[in-house]
Amino acid sequence: MTRPRYIRPVPDAGVPKTAMVMAAGLGKRMRPLTALRPKPLIAVAGKPLIDHVFDRLRDAGVERAVVNVHYLADALEAHVTHRVRGIDVIVSDERAQLLETGGGLVKARQALGDAPFLVVNSDNLWLDGPTDAIRLLAAQWDDAAMDALLLLVPYARAHNHRGQGDFHLDASGKVTGRRRAGRVAPFVYTGVQILSPRVIADWPEGPFSTNLFWDRAIAAGRAFGVVHQGLWFDVGTPGAIARTEAILSDG
Repeated sequence: MTRPRYIRPVPDAGVPKTAMVMAAGLGKRMRPLTALRPKPLIAVAGKPLIDHVFDRLRDAGVERAVVNVHYLADALEAHVTHRVRGIDVIVSDERAQLLETGGGLVKARQALGDAPFLVVNSDNLWLDGPTDAIRLLAAQWDDAAMDALLLLVPYARAHNHRGQGDFHLDASGKVTGRRRAGRVAPFVYTGVQILSPRVIADWPEGPFSTNLFWDRAIAAGRAFGVVHQGLWFDVGTPGAIARTEAILSDG
């Protein structure tokens, strides 16, 4: 069996200066903890989930973040505009309608600019390995060849993940989706990626998933993946909080 390898490094154009932080979800799996606060403000290991994300963005050199808000939006907007330091924050307001991940990108398109940008989910937590994960993505980005570059973690190292995996990764670094229903895919999407603004095109009205843009990039041979070298946690349920904190406390 061919073992997936890292993409051949290309000249590092630098970490994207802008990130989209996905924070508008309803947090249904995290109930009852989300009855009174949005999921990104749930504390894990002593700080809100979204603060862990901003720590990673800041450490990597990201300068501005677009944060979409919907559920309990006032609390989340107050947090990111008054407590986040070192990064300029722009709020993308989805109070009127939750647009899902793809629709959220469309609404924020103008604020994201015309250069490749990061997209980071606010409901996962990761620790870097030997290399900063965001810098690893940036070092592998090749704008001439890619429309999407996803940070992936092997299924066996996807802590708290209860799904069937998301992607296959070939020897050239290209990703394809799960091939058969009921079969586990070997890699899980970490919620961290670099996207080209080129992918945001010909979208449907209303809410839709980023899967639409990924599917197009995969069909064109322009969707790639990089394997995360550190720890990653899916913090989607109350039980996952305790398991995550236990692993972190054990070092």
